[in-house]
Amino acid sequence: MRAQIGEKLEAGRVRHGQFANAPGSGPCGHFFVQGHCGCKLKIIGFVRPGWEHVSVSTPRRCPNWEEMCFVKDLFWDEEECVMQLHPPQSQYVNNSRYCLHLWKPINQDIPMPPVSFVGVVGLGPSEAAMLFARIEALS
Repeated sequence: MRAQIGEKLEAGRVRHGQFANAPGSGPCGHFFVQGHCGCKLKIIGFVRPGWEHVSVSTPRRCPNWEEMCFVKDLFWDEEECVMQLHPPQSQYVNNSRYCLHLWKPINQDIPMPPVSFVGVVGLGPSEAAMLFARIEALS
């Protein structure tokens, strides 16, 4: 996690009440930040033994991909890998209906598949859509 957080995140730090944190507390604390998709994001960041963790929620829906990428970049460098987990159902904890989590183990690399397993490297969404439409038309 970033030792120093950006101005946008620091400006959204909760400074009064039960969940307040002192300014300059780094990435740990409660924050409210306006997201790119028009929704105010409630963000909680903390470090636990062996793990960095950020939760992200909105009042009426789960955060979307764009919002999660935005928050990831607030807390970590753009080239760091963090993850969302789908644990076994027996280990689910659901304290908030519209909350997603980002996790990063400390002092461990997250294994990643080759990028070519995800999609066609070098194609943007519109080019990929055209390619897949041509493939579908042939079948």
